[in-house]
Amino acid sequence: MKTAAIILAGGVGKRMGAPMPKQFLEINGKPVLVHTVSNFQRNGSVDAIIIVCVPEWMDRTRELVEEYGLTKVSAVVPGGDTSHDSTRNGMFHLRGFLDADDLVIVHDAARPILPQKAIDEMIRVATEKGNASLAIPCYETVIYTEDQLSGSRELDRSRLMRVQTPQAYRYGEILELYDRAEREGRHDFIYADIVAVEYGMTVYFSKGFANNIKITKQEDIPLCEYLMGIPEDKLFDL
Repeated sequence: MKTAAIILAGGVGKRMGAPMPKQFLEINGKPVLVHTVSNFQRNGSVDAIIIVCVPEWMDRTRELVEEYGLTKVSAVVPGGDTSHDSTRNGMFHLRGFLDADDLVIVHDAARPILPQKAIDEMIRVATEKGNASLAIPCYETVIYTEDQLSGSRELDRSRLMRVQTPQAYRYGEILELYDRAEREGRHDFIYADIVAVEYGMTVYFSKGFANNIKITKQEDIPLCEYLMGIPEDKLFDL
């Protein structure tokens, strides 16, 4: 069985207010994208990596792949107009490389904190169940709102899970759903797990962790720098 990872680096990061997409900002002397891809580069179960990139930054991405010896990166492909389109581009690019029973992983380039045990556990669950998404229980009180200003109904947090990336899927099954979305002209899905549940697939969970942060705002940078100094076994423990 082969396993390929799709790294989503197609966003422009408007909320960062930075002069470049957030995945190219440096943390501890390396671009965020390099930190993220390196997590899959050093995982023994991952055979290939596809980077889906902002079209204007594809050449720079290829330079980084060469500079940092990211030998598992087999292609840099252009991102789309939406997050869904970028994931789709990666999925479709893997036709002919992955067989139906192989695994495809989808992960945000802006999530550079990813212990190896978290990847391994996700792959274990996906191999057994057909898919797996990192997820953590919802501990906070959750109030349903229509307008982001007020709410009047509590949701049962014991029945909620906060889903993260990475996510892994049996390639043939998730590809069929992306083909269906393409035929129907659907481009509004944020993540692969939303495509899955929209079309009737049961999504299985693997253990996530609270520090699996997605860099979105400037204040996330020093937090990431701090977390990178913590040993992996302190960040994630099965």
